[in-house]
Amino acid sequence: MSRFRSNRAILVLESPWELDETDANRTSVFPFVEGVGKLAGDTAVHYANFYDEGSFRKGLDCLCKGNLKSRIVYIAAHGERDRVANIKLIKLLNAVAERSRDYNIEGVVLGACFVGGNTSQIEGCIESSGLKWCVGYNAAISWLPASLVDCSILAAMSRLRSDVFKSRERLISKLAESLALFDPQTTIGESVEEEAVSLQEALKIVVQPVGQGFKAKDVSEELWHLRGQT
Repeated sequence: MSRFRSNRAILVLESPWELDETDANRTSVFPFVEGVGKLAGDTAVHYANFYDEGSFRKGLDCLCKGNLKSRIVYIAAHGERDRVANIKLIKLLNAVAERSRDYNIEGVVLGACFVGGNTSQIEGCIESSGLKWCVGYNAAISWLPASLVDCSILAAMSRLRSDVFKSRERLISKLAESLALFDPQTTIGESVEEEAVSLQEALKIVVQPVGQGFKAKDVSEELWHLRGQT
């Protein structure tokens, strides 16, 4: 039997969205990410649903197969405060962090409302792992626009050479490039008070380059400054 081989992978772990009463697992980010994998080249897309912490961990174990150069984890689910699909964010991040060195997991995209605002938790998790970056949102985001932003980030970060991770400036620059087609001032969601929130306000980015002395840091402001936004 022939074997499919790829050097990179995007691991999609998605919880059912149920966006309306007829959404019988109809809505999914998978078709979008599958296109990203084909566009990036040499990038497989592995997919699993999760419903609780146990199924998330089992799904992640199932997707972490083979010896690949790099992996990105994309967690797609409803979010609120510090919970994703009603599971503590830190529990899901810890599950990824525990496997990050053994399976070359470089980064995480949190496709969920609000949880990206927990930057202190994200920084602490990255510092104790092999992860190098994490992107999320600190607002209630619109499903389709946010999914398109997520896919643009996944496409760009799936093509990175390993030497980029040695420089905070280069890493921020690559993330900024992934957002080049998006207007930072476009409304992408709402705050807790139901006020309009722009992409620039909503998107939170934490990075930790490879090398002694580097610590995980929220670089959201630096990224938009690089884009010429103040």
